[in-house]
Amino acid sequence: MYKYISMILVITLISCNKPNEKKETETSNITSSTDEFPIVGKEITTASGLKYIDEVIGTGSLPKTGDKVKVHYTGTLENGTKFDSSRDRDNPIEFTLGVGQVIKGWDEGLSTMRPSGKRKLIIPAELAYGERGRPQIPPNSILHFDVELIEISEAFVDTDFSLPGREEVTPSGLRMIVHKEGNGEKPNSGQTVNVHYTGLLETGNKFDSSHNRGKPISFALGQGKVIKGWDEAIALMSKGEKRTLIIPPELAYGERGRPQIPPNSTLIFEVELIDFK
Repeated sequence: MYKYISMILVITLISCNKPNEKKETETSNITSSTDEFPIVGKEITTASGLKYIDEVIGTGSLPKTGDKVKVHYTGTLENGTKFDSSRDRDNPIEFTLGVGQVIKGWDEGLSTMRPSGKRKLIIPAELAYGERGRPQIPPNSILHFDVELIEISEAFVDTDFSLPGREEVTPSGLRMIVHKEGNGEKPNSGQTVNVHYTGLLETGNKFDSSHNRGKPISFALGQGKVIKGWDEAIALMSKGEKRTLIIPPELAYGERGRPQIPPNSTLIFEVELIDFK
C-alpha cells in the first residue's frame, strides 16, 4: 500500500467509437473479473451498466490490476460523431489498468479482454465523464468505443519489499522499514535524486508507480518539490537502498488530499534510491 508524490501522472482518456448495432442483449453480473464464455456478437450488460459486444475473442491471459495495457481505439458520440482515435495517429495508448488512469468504463471493459481481442464498449455517462463532459464531449454523454487490446505487460513486482526489515521511526512520525541496505553514501540537500517507487493507500489500492512508466522520477532533495515525508526519508537513505515508507497525513497531503487520495490519508510507498548527483 503506497502513496504517491506530487507529480502523479493521470491519463485523462478521450476516445471514440462507432455506433454499434444492438444484437441480442443479456444482463450479466460481470463487474471486471472474468468473462468465461464470451460470444462474438452478443451484447453483454454488466452490473455497473457498462455494455460491450465482442467482435474478436483474443487469446492468452486476462490483464490484472496494475498491469500495463496497450490499446488501439476509436470513439464516437451516440450520434456517430468521432471525437478521437489512436488509429488516426497510428499510436496506441498505454496505461496501467485498474488504478484510475482512464475512465471507469475503460478499466472495467478492458479487464475482461485478452490480447488481440476486439470489442465495442457502450459506456454510460456515470462511467465516463458524467455531468462535467470534456471538449467535444457534451455533459452526460454515453460514449461508444471500438477497442483492440494489443498487448499486456505484467505489473512490476519487487520481491525485496516482501522481505522482513529493520524498522525506523523518526520524531516527525515517519515510519520506515529498511528491506535492503545501500552502499552508505547519502545525498545532500539540493542534490538531484533518482527514485523508483510504488505507492498505495492503506486499503492496498495502488494509485501510482514509476515502474509502470519504466522510468524513475528525479527531483532536487530538500527543496519542497515532493511531500515532506519523501524529503525526510530519501535524505536518510543511501544509494541502492530500498525502504517501505509509512507516511502520516501531516507529512503527505493532509486534509486537502489529491485525486485518488482521500483527505487525511496515510500513504505507503516502496522506494528505491537509484542514484543522486
